[in-house]
Amino acid sequence: MTDPSDPLFLFGPGYSAQKLAEVWPGPAFGSVRSDEKRAQLELQGIAPVSIRDTAALGGFVSGAHLVISAPPNEQGCPALQLIGVSSVRNAASVTYLSTTGVYGDRRGGWVAEWSDPMPSSDRAKRRRAAEVAWQEAYPNLRLVRFPGIYGPGRSAFDRLRSRRARRIFKDGQVFSRVHVDDIAEGLKALILAEGEGVFHLCDDFAAPPQDVITHAAGLLGVDPGPLIPFDRAKLSEMAWGFYSECKRVTNARAKAVSGWRPAFPTYREGLAAILEAERAAKA
Repeated sequence: MTDPSDPLFLFGPGYSAQKLAEVWPGPAFGSVRSDEKRAQLELQGIAPVSIRDTAALGGFVSGAHLVISAPPNEQGCPALQLIGVSSVRNAASVTYLSTTGVYGDRRGGWVAEWSDPMPSSDRAKRRRAAEVAWQEAYPNLRLVRFPGIYGPGRSAFDRLRSRRARRIFKDGQVFSRVHVDDIAEGLKALILAEGEGVFHLCDDFAAPPQDVITHAAGLLGVDPGPLIPFDRAKLSEMAWGFYSECKRVTNARAKAVSGWRPAFPTYREGLAAILEAERAAKA
């Protein structure tokens, strides 16, 4: 088993990676590009490391559990380019955070960890190329794919309050999702269990997106808005691509390898916890 006091190095410490740092029992370091990001990480208890100092990056990665959450660009994964393969191989373990978007559209069918990726969008193809590059650089890679991520500050509540929520209906459309707290606990469990290969961290219930908005509106006591047919929704190119894919994601392998279970098995428990925390903070 992994020593829980081992350091964690986060490349691209965003929403999910910062939440992992909160629950990681050892020290956490994170890459930064700006003074603003440096100050933010320090407030989160994460020691900042400038990406401009490549020698320092390699030193901090050595013996640490490296977690990459920075998205790829047209040139590939910036983390791999900056850290370098030789330094990467000195890490205690490497976890690459990816997306279930690499599976493409499955017409509502299930995707498991052994399902073949079938990316269709340019974004998903870049992500898949980054996955392959990391698998080649670090053969014992831990590749973790997420569906839609939600949590405090990034939920249906926020879209309803800002009047950006729309209940778009497309027959048979469902999405899997995952609460950010379940990501943090799942990643910690996988690292400590020394899991290798492909894993999914998601909840246990793929649901229609309009149902989530309706439920959240009910909890807030507000009007959820009209039901809008997909062909009349006038979506952006990105949103249209989001709705063009439909799949259900299993989390069986992560459960079997690490013993992790989602604290929020459906969006109902997740939304209830977010609202309870908001109200407690105001009390």
